Amino acid sequence: MMSFWHRSSGILKDFAARFAVTRDNEPIRSVPELTRFVISRSAFVAQHKLYGYVKTRMGTRYPAMFEDDRFIQSLNIAKMHVFAACLSDLAVHAVAKATSGMDAVARNGLAAAIYNDGIAEYAAHASGEGDAPAWKAAFAERLTKVNWENVAAGADAFTASPKALVRWAPISEDLKRYDVEIVRNSVRFAWHEVIRALRKRLDAEAIQAELSGAPN
Repeated sequence: MMSFWHRSSGILKDFAARFAVTRDNEPIRSVPELTRFVISRSAFVAQHKLYGYVKTRMGTRYPAMFEDDRFIQSLNIAKMHVFAACLSDLAVHAVAKATSGMDAVARNGLAAAIYNDGIAEYAAHASGEGDAPAWKAAFAERLTKVNWENVAAGADAFTASPKALVRWAPISEDLKRYDVEIVRNSVRFAWHEVIRALRKRLDAEAIQAELSGAPN
């Protein structure tokens, strides 16, 4: 029988390996740099919290579950749905912080571009052909309701990812009902380090200058 390490690493190699977060402290001064930050951190939080929750709930059975094709399929479905939700949350937060004072049209456009880039990067891992269009449509709908100045001032943008982890994690509903608040709070806590890193590295003036076409 194929070992847990060999089986799981083969399945997760493509997706999870790209979740690595570079521990750099360089300023985020451009739209491409902001995009890379949002996508990489969203992927990292999605992977870390999904696999952490599943491992905690399954305990010693966790390695053996990677011999179960149905479990693997469920995990693959979950990881993309959780990533899409994490990407939605962080795109809204990061754009709000980077574009304070700009008009809503510009902010919506930037957030949509970042989100669509992230979905496109991992679209090959989606379980269904309709997933990516559905995620993009849901994000477009979310943007119609965003109050950018409220988010920039500190309103919570991290609302989709905690719900997505509870919804999609391949754990029985009987067990999930005991975990809802713990899991949601765990995801919210995971964003704290990301928020701090963005605050430390973000050069909002440079990004706004790029978006407006002014030299920086």
